Amino acid sequence: MYFKHEMFTIPSLNRKSKGPSTGAYSMQNRAQEAQFIMDSIAISVPTTVGTPVKQNKIRTSILHLISFSQEQKNAHDMMKIIHSIKVGIALLIVSLLFLLDPLFEKVGENAMWAIMTVVVIFEYYAGATLSKGLNRGMGTILGGGLGCLAAIIAQEVGGLGKELLVGSSVFVFGTAATYIRMVPRIKMRYDYGAMIFIITFNLIAVSGLRADEVMELARQRLSTIGMGFTVCIFTSILIFPLWASDELHYSIASKFETTASSLEGCLEEYFKVDNEKEIQLGASLNACKSVLHSKSKDETLANFARWEPWHGRFGLSHPWEKYLQIGEVLRELATTIFSMQGCIQSVVQSSSNTRQLIKEPCEAVGSILSWTLRDLGESILKMKRCRPKVLISSKLQSVRLELDLATSPGNLGVLGHGDELATPSFVFFLMEAMQKVEILAKEIEELGELADFQNK
Repeated sequence: MYFKHEMFTIPSLNRKSKGPSTGAYSMQNRAQEAQFIMDSIAISVPTTVGTPVKQNKIRTSILHLISFSQEQKNAHDMMKIIHSIKVGIALLIVSLLFLLDPLFEKVGENAMWAIMTVVVIFEYYAGATLSKGLNRGMGTILGGGLGCLAAIIAQEVGGLGKELLVGSSVFVFGTAATYIRMVPRIKMRYDYGAMIFIITFNLIAVSGLRADEVMELARQRLSTIGMGFTVCIFTSILIFPLWASDELHYSIASKFETTASSLEGCLEEYFKVDNEKEIQLGASLNACKSVLHSKSKDETLANFARWEPWHGRFGLSHPWEKYLQIGEVLRELATTIFSMQGCIQSVVQSSSNTRQLIKEPCEAVGSILSWTLRDLGESILKMKRCRPKVLISSKLQSVRLELDLATSPGNLGVLGHGDELATPSFVFFLMEAMQKVEILAKEIEELGELADFQNK
């Protein structure tokens, strides 16, 4: 999936442009110049160890993408089995509170709260389990404490004032907690805890009207809930832990390969001869759709990752917010690639002659972008600093000038009715893709500084 890189140097480009009066460059000269820019700009060319670069890079990339997807599917299937076994182990442990007489005599029927806690809070990722467990603990303690306080005060007041006090407290705390749940930042991280607070407060405060032993009941239930929580945390973290932070890290890194393959597929399809043109971008573009639809998953994983303890390469203050920013730019790039696909499928198409005039510089741009994307993805995957943004920007600026020159009126001449709309549209989206890659280079450079990536 990730490859060894070969590096080339950047010779200086010193060429004088000729105006219409001295004659435009011939197609042969244009082809030689486009080949020159391809060979001269320093790019990372992926090669498998011990084998030459294949001519059809697009099919190779798609095959790698399909192979990687299959490997990911197999790995996820195995992790699902591991998670299921861990849940079974946790349920077995808390069931001992019922099965062993010495333990049952101490906790009694409240042992069912430990089992319910395991069923409710044990999640797939360790961070999700910690998040729900801590939220449930905070909501239970806070709601139980305030509920007991309201019940005790109501008992002291007595008479009609008791019902009025409890009813008023239920209304005030329920309204306040529900409003707080709707605050976006609270809803994202503490929504479950706020819900548990409302439930616990109401149950204890209202039951206090007719139960004199509310404090003892609350203590017993809190202790059994704590047992269930402890079993969940230790089982989740100590037995083959599944970290949300690892999933987010590898997910973001793999999106760079996906977008690079999709971009190459669009360029190959656009420059096919008309009688060979078939829209067969299914594998790469379907993978690109997964990038577009990944926002919710990325935000969820980042939220769980913030709850996870230090492990492996990820510390407590790892910049997960920067991962979300990189994912957002990748989705914008994927949108641009889909716009390029729209140019391929549009009724209005540029002529074959016009496409051939811009083919070489466009393919040079596509090569620079795809290899740059793979290099950036590898930088995240291996947590090593990528090439400086200034160097990447200089490469992109060089091919941008080549593309501008190739699409100038002096080189294209008078465009036909279809060409005057279709050709500039495709070139515009390719330019947009270049801008997004420049932004990605900047974001990953900042990520390397914040996360203290190692130098290559």
